[in-house]
Amino acid sequence: LAQGGSLVATAAPFPTLQHNMGMKYCAAYLMAVLGGNESPSAVDIQKILESVEAEYDSTIAEKLVGELEGKMVHEVIGAGKKKLKTFGGGGGGAGVAVAGAAASGGAAPASAAKEEKKVEEEEEEEEMDF
Repeated sequence: LAQGGSLVATAAPFPTLQHNMGMKYCAAYLMAVLGGNESPSAVDIQKILESVEAEYDSTIAEKLVGELEGKMVHEVIGAGKKKLKTFGGGGGGAGVAVAGAAASGGAAPASAAKEEKKVEEEEEEEEMDF
């Protein structure tokens, strides 16, 4: 940020301290929007962050508010989703496994799901024991 970087649509290969610090400002901004304030100010962000005893830097908040001024949050998020679609990435393996099991009989996924749910419930019960 000291180098004039943008809080909105920052694409760093590895999260930096500044990047992580900027996310709480974005989150506070979005909380204000969800609360009904379509155009939150730096003061609104400050109130939210201070309510959870988080550090506040007016420079970061003002930069974020300035970058989002005149923009609708849902449009900014939509533009970001379009950029992420071209990013690619994993996640395709599970669909292939389910499709393969369904093609080989169809009953296996249902019984596997029931068994998995039972195991999860047992794990939850174990975690609750002190």
